[in-house]
Amino acid sequence: MSRLVYLNGDLVPQEEAKVSVFDHGLLYGDGVFEGIRAYGRRAFKLAEHVSRLYRSAHAIKLEIPLTPAQMVAAVERTLAANTLSEGYIRVVVTRGVGTLGLDPDKCSHPQVIIIADSIVLYPEQFYRQGLVIVTVRTIRNHPAALDPRIKSLNYLNNILAKIEGKNAGVVEALMLNAGGLVAECTGDNIFIVTGGVLRTPPIGAGLLEGITRDTVIDLAREAGTPVREENLTLYDVYNADECFLTGTAAEVIAVVTVDGRTIGTGEPGPVTKDLLERFRALTRGS
Repeated sequence: MSRLVYLNGDLVPQEEAKVSVFDHGLLYGDGVFEGIRAYGRRAFKLAEHVSRLYRSAHAIKLEIPLTPAQMVAAVERTLAANTLSEGYIRVVVTRGVGTLGLDPDKCSHPQVIIIADSIVLYPEQFYRQGLVIVTVRTIRNHPAALDPRIKSLNYLNNILAKIEGKNAGVVEALMLNAGGLVAECTGDNIFIVTGGVLRTPPIGAGLLEGITRDTVIDLAREAGTPVREENLTLYDVYNADECFLTGTAAEVIAVVTVDGRTIGTGEPGPVTKDLLERFRALTRGS
């Protein structure tokens, strides 16, 4: 099914949605993006996603040619035009057309692209059975070199880790930071449960501050589950009672094996299942 794509204020068929080969988003990964889920024809946590988009852009000195309110309206317009009840929205802002050089001041107007489509990251059986993942050698970008809170178009760090994971026969992979501490997976944040306490790495460990991550932390606290943001080692993960991942596309999904070690009972645990139910009730009203 052909979709309508928002391109600099116009809605055009996806076959006609084109940018220049001189755009620095293509040439250098110079730009930022957000991935947003839609439930019941509404973009979930839209204000939070737009706020993070503008923080990412500000951090790389990229001036978005829309106000945040105009961006919200553009996302809602694109979603409505594609008549999606549930789906995935990708908002992309590139530096714009420039020269074959790094200087961002030689780029013309930034490009704003919004794509709305359907998405299924994992089959439902994975949510019932849990994931098998491995730790990869590709370490997470050092925060002092490139702050992971900047959701930039350059995802090569994650892609290299994804390749390692696929070579190992798994669909997701765990990344450590330069200090050997747990950071995040290639596309998801990680949580563990130990003795009834929900634990997740802090932002300082070098991870993206996920919107779904924050939502799950809020849901856990509302349910009376203690939550700690603290540094984790692989030892902590291997010996956890439960482990699960969160992300815009993944939502909440259990991990039952890490590096050949069975986590807990080897099945999705009670805290994980409860938080998945709470998340689905929040997003779908079920």
